Amino acid sequence: MPVTAARPIVLRAAERERLKKMAYGHKTEHRLRMRAQVVLHAARERSNARIARETGLHLDTVRCWRGRFVEHGPAGLSDRERSGRPPSFTALQVAQVKALACRLPAESGVPLARWSCPELAREVVAQAIACSVCASTVRRWLTDDALKPWQHQSWIFITDPGFRTKAERVLGLYARTWRGVRLGEDEYVISADEKTSIQARCRGHPTLAPGQARAMRVNHTYGRGGALAYLAAYDVHAAKVSGRTEPRTGIDPFMNLVAQVMSTEPCAGAKRVFWIVDNGSSHCGKKAADRLAAAFPNAVMVHTPVDASWLNQVEIYFSVVQRKVVSPNDFTDLAQVADRLGAFEDRYNATAQPFQWKVTTHDLDDLLARGDRHTTDHHEESSAEPAT
Repeated sequence: MPVTAARPIVLRAAERERLKKMAYGHKTEHRLRMRAQVVLHAARERSNARIARETGLHLDTVRCWRGRFVEHGPAGLSDRERSGRPPSFTALQVAQVKALACRLPAESGVPLARWSCPELAREVVAQAIACSVCASTVRRWLTDDALKPWQHQSWIFITDPGFRTKAERVLGLYARTWRGVRLGEDEYVISADEKTSIQARCRGHPTLAPGQARAMRVNHTYGRGGALAYLAAYDVHAAKVSGRTEPRTGIDPFMNLVAQVMSTEPCAGAKRVFWIVDNGSSHCGKKAADRLAAAFPNAVMVHTPVDASWLNQVEIYFSVVQRKVVSPNDFTDLAQVADRLGAFEDRYNATAQPFQWKVTTHDLDDLLARGDRHTTDHHEESSAEPAT
């Protein structure tokens, strides 16, 4: 039987350049690289047998891709669509599983706090959505829409009727404005709060330093050496912290912090010093504001909204302290805790930069709008429930 003659290939300059990038590119798939090399060899008028020897491919494979390129051009080097195995589940079933994942387990009468893929697979069978389905299939479907019902995030609903007004004042101070007027160079903004119950835990065995392929190891058992409170005043625009440790929190410890800050420069000679605080018992309400003004006439207390301590920038500093100083805590006594906090404070003040605060009044409006939508939707769902 006569052998079919090799089909000639003539490349244009653009096609040749594209095929070279495909044949020798480091990020090109191996199969596409080999197909491009076949075409380039064929364009040099080499026989199929020689191309097969030089590329290590089978003769029939060379003949196939040479013919595909002659008939369809560069597009012929791609794989043709394959029918594949017919789907085992309908689009409706997939949508029902995703809808089930977006409902709380209690709504289906399942005694779980949150779904996992194996639990969802079992519930799909229990509700006769499908005869059988494995957890990996459910996970693949949820991944398509970035659904993760096994995760949860805590949040606090806004209950303060003056939330926007109070929050807007705080955000204005962060932007160096007060009631629409720009703050002067001799006016300062202090963010203050307490970090309570920092414990002196002495581990039962010495902490092991990290090593190759080994994390730092901290013994689980410990002896208690008491606890103290860390009070801090953070200068929002200078990124400077003034802190102190106290046996407990309260009005007197907080006023001690205020006196420590207000008796030193630059706050001692400032025109006004704004103290942003939350609604904790040691600085809550009008009495606390009057007490501060009576002790230091140039001090102005500004409260964050109720349950909105996240608006207080000193909380960010406290999170840094928790990660870098306190946890994991291995202290012999409270004096060591106080010394560590003081040393870290000095280290922080030497290099710190102001936090890049990005929350604006537009973000507050969006937050309030989402809260209103949640309330409206919840009310409509409750009204739609049939009477029993």
